[in-house]
Amino acid sequence: MSDIETLRRILSTYKQIGMVGLSANWYRPSNFAAKYLIDHGYTVIPVNPGYEEVLGQKCYPSLLDIPDPVEVVDLFQRSEKVPPLVDQAIEIGAKVVWMQLGVVHEEAAERARQAGLEVVMDRCMKIEYGRLFGGLNFMGVDTKIISSRRPTWVPY
Repeated sequence: MSDIETLRRILSTYKQIGMVGLSANWYRPSNFAAKYLIDHGYTVIPVNPGYEEVLGQKCYPSLLDIPDPVEVVDLFQRSEKVPPLVDQAIEIGAKVVWMQLGVVHEEAAERARQAGLEVVMDRCMKIEYGRLFGGLNFMGVDTKIISSRRPTWVPY
């Protein structure tokens, strides 16, 4: 799924994110994206067996270990690691599997869809939020969104 209305709905509806592969290193894309999402009202739950804590949050070794509900499973993992993570997302009752830029796995995506989850592939939550709700255009980035129609949801 990559149409604007679907992405806007997902980003405005689901606020609990289990971020698989979140790094404690400030220069990693996952760390930067997590900070941005936290600053914009999301709850980011780190999932990485290599850390005890990331960005001041307890880090869990797997999605199955998270005690709180997770709505979006955001995957900062290589494509070949996606299938078991999709199985975990289904098991914990997530609503969306979001695969980051460069991450595509059609078979795992189809399994998630069959289980009733929405799937976004090859997109970054941080970039899409900035593109759809303002932010990127202030820096001169062409967001490809020009419309005289007011969005159905405005973040401010």
